[in-house]
Amino acid sequence: MTTGVTLGVEEEFLLLDSRTALPASRVGQLRRAARREPGLRQEEVDTELLQAMVEVATPVCSDLDEVALHLGRFRRSMSATAQRVNCRLASTGGAPLMGEGRVPVTGTQRYREMRAAATQLVDEQLICGTHVHVAVPDRQAGAAALGRLRPWLPVLVALGANSPFWNGRDTGFASWRTVVFGRWPVSGPPPFFSGAAHYEQQVAALLGTGVIADRHQLYWHARLSDEYPTLEIRAPDVQLDVESAVTIAGIARGLVVTALREGRRGARPLNPSPSILQAAGWHAARRGLSADLVDPRTDRPSPAADVVGALLGHVTPALKELGDVERVTAGVQRLVDEGTGATRQRAALSRSGTKGLLDLIAPEPAEPNGTERP
Repeated sequence: MTTGVTLGVEEEFLLLDSRTALPASRVGQLRRAARREPGLRQEEVDTELLQAMVEVATPVCSDLDEVALHLGRFRRSMSATAQRVNCRLASTGGAPLMGEGRVPVTGTQRYREMRAAATQLVDEQLICGTHVHVAVPDRQAGAAALGRLRPWLPVLVALGANSPFWNGRDTGFASWRTVVFGRWPVSGPPPFFSGAAHYEQQVAALLGTGVIADRHQLYWHARLSDEYPTLEIRAPDVQLDVESAVTIAGIARGLVVTALREGRRGARPLNPSPSILQAAGWHAARRGLSADLVDPRTDRPSPAADVVGALLGHVTPALKELGDVERVTAGVQRLVDEGTGATRQRAALSRSGTKGLLDLIAPEPAEPNGTERP
């Protein structure tokens, strides 16, 4: 079994007002309340760009069981904490409803400058993702692995699609978050990188344009972390439930481990053109798993289940070494059979209206004995 390939997961959530279901700018209140929550540590709960959002981050984990334990703890404790400040914690990639007022940015100089520079984009940044950090030996190996796994990132967009609604409407997309994020100047699929020097050259060139202010505005679907010795995969929306998030994390780690192994062997990487990869990612965001996807091996459309099967086949040797193959395979099959978060959101709205949708994306916290609060 492969050892030492640690990972961590960050999840972003929306805060919705308990009465109106509109974005609620209460992250400060929520973080103060979280200090009294026995299941949370202060450093695990963080702010995001807008005050109606909150982010949680696991510690470094050695396996998927550990990831699941922390993500489950976060969701239970954060839901209970949100209720104390008259909010619901929503696990959806985009705000289903939006009010007339502007959601304030978190009070840092950097965020204030971002709003001044790109007002409409920041105002509409009510989007939430799943970010998976996978340990890499060094930046040289990490950059080369990033170049090798990039053709599969649109498939992760499709599997993780969980934002069909925006401002009271069905967008026609499975992942509207992907579209919103794609409006920033450095976003979407990353370029091909041969190694660390190539990565740094391209980053330096982008910073040299003056269009982006800093390295944190490299909003690619995957990038090297500047804070941790990891490759960070950012393509999927936040997931409706813990097991879907764990499945996404398992695939992400499998992709990185596979890419590292290919690099050591000197295997020739898939290297689709930037325009094809951009189109494949856009199409994955639009359709999720409901139709075809672009197969990265051929650059041709194939049924989504077949392309997902190809991804699973690609990472299965790594999953076996990591001890993840049964759990990840079952999780992927569940997404294929039962639908992505976007499919489940649409079904909930059709079946039970707005209340049913809100109960799906922002369930009321359970009492300690497992019963729901009245």
